[in-house]
Amino acid sequence: MTNRDECLRTLREKIKDHHVAMLVTRSLDGKRLLSRPLGTAEVEFDGDLWFASGRDSEKVREVQADPAVNVTFASEAKNSYVSLSGRASIITDRAKIEELWSPLMKPYFPAGKDDPNLCLIHVEVETAEYWDSPGGLLGSALHFAVAGVTGDAAALSENERVLVKRVGGGNE
Repeated sequence: MTNRDECLRTLREKIKDHHVAMLVTRSLDGKRLLSRPLGTAEVEFDGDLWFASGRDSEKVREVQADPAVNVTFASEAKNSYVSLSGRASIITDRAKIEELWSPLMKPYFPAGKDDPNLCLIHVEVETAEYWDSPGGLLGSALHFAVAGVTGDAAALSENERVLVKRVGGGNE
């Protein structure tokens, strides 16, 4: 894809029904990659992702130590997978928290949107890659059958890497 708007539109469509993502950070000792599920804030994807977190959490400390992160979305039912890489930051701005607050966050933050431990993890996506194949059991079976017959594992599937933001902050 050549144009940023087209890239964003495609990625928006692929992740729109995903409510949970896996956030990958580097451990504080720098020796391991750690992955954990996080609910995504319900905003239209524009190149940024937002997650609620506790300020006192290990993942917040990891992002502060090394902001390079990866976020993945997977839908086995749709046979669709998205990997987004970028830079994360910790946001404590109460107006932004108010804007993104959802009642779904309440079990994790019983004091609500005014919980002093509540912060946001903001991920500015730089690159993305996605994989799609025909969805459902029949689609998966067809994909495996065609791949087996042709010897082409990419048969009936789509894989693309896209640049969302130029490293260094500029956009395409």
